[in-house]
Amino acid sequence: QVQLVESGGGLVQPGGSLRLSCAASGSIFRFYVMGWYRQAPGKQRELVATITSGSNTSYADSVKGRFTISRDNAKNTVYLQMDSLKPDDTAVYYCYAVYSTNIGGTPTQGWGQGTQVTVSS
Repeated sequence: QVQLVESGGGLVQPGGSLRLSCAASGSIFRFYVMGWYRQAPGKQRELVATITSGSNTSYADSVKGRFTISRDNAKNTVYLQMDSLKPDDTAVYYCYAVYSTNIGGTPTQGWGQGTQVTVSS
């Protein structure tokens, strides 16, 4: 069983910064993609950023230039550095991963439990 555990959420003022972490544990052979989604109250879950096993990154237009995704393969951890935060960034942020647990195994999707980010003065 693979678990994804987020940390680093909290309350921050507009213009401030937060760094989210997502640590994966369990029997993991390979990660294909890791990333972050978010869901604000009354809205659908949306993609924020992803990073592939080759470290190719992609971002939602709304966070480009403000958020940076990175990963530490040795620690099976993905990070989201969020700068210049805005009230519209307020949401529950979910870690996401596509991985396999053995050679030739079927890629599987996994989600973390979510961490709240609130941007408010």
